[in-house]
Amino acid sequence: MKRVLIKVITAVLISGIFCSSSLFASSSNIRLRVLGTYASGIYNLGASEIVAHDAQTQRIFTVNGATSKIDVLSIADPTAPVLLFSIELSAYGRQANSVDVYDGVIAAAVEANVKTDNGKVVFFDANGNYLNAVEAGALPDMITFTPNGKKVLVANEGEPNSDYTVDPQGSVSIVDVSDGIANATVTTAGFTAFNNARLDRSIRIFGPGATVAQDLEPEYIAVSQNSKTAWVTLQENNAVGILDLRSGNFTELVGLGFKNQNRNGNGLDASDRDSALNNGINIKKWQVFGIYQPDSIAAYKYRGDTFLITANEGDAREYLGTPGYVEEVRVSSLLLDPLIFPNASVLKDNANLGRLNVSKASGDPDNDGDYDALYTLGARSFSIWTDCGERVYDSGDDIEQITAQTYPLFFNASNTNNTKDDRSDNKGPEPEGLTVGKAFGRTYAFIGLERIGGVLVYDVTNPYSPEFVQYLNNRNFLAAPETAAAGDLGPEGLHFIDDKDSPTGKPLVIVANEISGTTTIYEVTRVRGHD
Repeated sequence: MKRVLIKVITAVLISGIFCSSSLFASSSNIRLRVLGTYASGIYNLGASEIVAHDAQTQRIFTVNGATSKIDVLSIADPTAPVLLFSIELSAYGRQANSVDVYDGVIAAAVEANVKTDNGKVVFFDANGNYLNAVEAGALPDMITFTPNGKKVLVANEGEPNSDYTVDPQGSVSIVDVSDGIANATVTTAGFTAFNNARLDRSIRIFGPGATVAQDLEPEYIAVSQNSKTAWVTLQENNAVGILDLRSGNFTELVGLGFKNQNRNGNGLDASDRDSALNNGINIKKWQVFGIYQPDSIAAYKYRGDTFLITANEGDAREYLGTPGYVEEVRVSSLLLDPLIFPNASVLKDNANLGRLNVSKASGDPDNDGDYDALYTLGARSFSIWTDCGERVYDSGDDIEQITAQTYPLFFNASNTNNTKDDRSDNKGPEPEGLTVGKAFGRTYAFIGLERIGGVLVYDVTNPYSPEFVQYLNNRNFLAAPETAAAGDLGPEGLHFIDDKDSPTGKPLVIVANEISGTTTIYEVTRVRGHD
C-alpha cells in the first residue's frame, strides 16, 4: 500500500496539472482548467509566441516565429482548436514579433530583414486579406490597439546590432486609425528630450557610447481605459515611460528602484550547485539587489484609480560581435569590496553566490574596480504600481516558494530540460507574460513562468493585498522536452477573453508557448461552494 501511495503522489507531482498546496490556499471562487491545445509540431523555434483573439469570428491569431507567419486558429470549439490558415509576412519583413486584434482588424508588428532598420505595422482582416502597412521604428515588438480602437501603439526596441556599432533609438510608434485603416498615419514618440535630463538613479543607461534615447528599449505597453495614457516598460533600463497619447510625447521616465533580497520574504535560490542543501531548494536571504526589469505590463482600475501590474522577468544585454557587449558575469569572477563583503570568499563559493549571474554594469559606483553591491537580473516576482510608478505590492519570493512546493523534484527546471535547480543561478522561474481580466465579479492576474512553465493566478482586485489563487502547469516532466508528450513549454504571451466574447460563455485564458510551439486554451470556472 505504501509503495502505491508513493507512486500516486509522484504521478501527481509530475503530471503537470497540479494546483498549489494548502500553504498557499485561497478563498477565491475561480479555478483554471485546460480545455484544448493546438500543437504546431515545431520545437524550440518560437512557433507560438504572442496570441490575440477576434470575438466576431472566434479565431485566435498566433505569431509563429519558426515560419515567419501568423497562424490563424478557430476556437469555435475551444476543446479542439483547428489551424485554418496562415498569413504570410515575408513580403513585409523578416517576421512578426507581436499581433493584436480590434473589431475584426489584425495588426502585426513586423521587424525588418535587418533588425536595426525600421520595421512595419501591417494590417489584415480576419480572413488574412491585406489592408495596409505603415512604417514603424527599429525592431517593432509589442503591438496593441488602444481600448477605443482609434490608435495602434508599437514598442520599438531599437536594439543594437551584434557588434554594438549600430544602435537605433528606442521609440513608440503611434498609428492613428481613427479615419480608417486605409488612412492610417504615424507619429513617433522618442526619448531625445531626456538625453541631457537628470534621471532617477535606478534607471540604467549603460550601452557603450549610447545616448539616453539610444539606450532606452521599449518592451511592452499598457493603456489606460480612457485611451489617454500609455505606460511602456523599458526592460533593460529598469524603468517605465509614461506616454501622453494626446500630445504624443513621453512626459516622464520612472525608475523602478531595486529589490532588497536580503529581507525576510524576498529571498531567492541563487545557486544551481547547492544540491547538498535541502535537496537543492535553498530559498533564502542574500546580500543581493534584484533589478525589477519587467517584461509584460497591464493596467486595471480599482476604486477609480489605475494600477499597473508587471512581470519582473529580467534581461541582460548580450551582443557577441566585435566589439560587442556582454553584461552578465558570475559573482565568483568579481572583485568584491572587502569592507562591504568581508565574507567574500564564502559568498563566492558555488553553493552560495558564486554561480549567480549579475550585471557588471551596476554595483561599482565609485569606479574603483571592486563591487560595492551585487545586482541580479529580474526580481523573480510580479509587482503592482500606481499609475505614477509607486510600488504598492511585490510578490516577494512567492513564486519560487510555490513552484518549490508544487514541483520539488523539478524546482527551477528550464523549458528545454527537466534538470532540477537548472535556472536557480539565472533568473529562476522567470515571470514574463501576464494578462489581467475580470471574472465573476473579481479581477485576476494570470502570470506565465517562462522556465518551469505554468500559469500563476492571483486575485488582484485590491492591488494592496493580492491573494494567490492557483498554480497550473500543463507540462509533463517525465517526458523529454523535445517530444509532444512534454506538453506546454515556455509560456510567452497570454491573452484574457471576457465571458461576453468567449465561445463558451465563460472567461478564457489563451497561452502561447514558445518552446513547445503549442497554444493552449484555459477556461476560468467558478468553484462550487464559493458562490
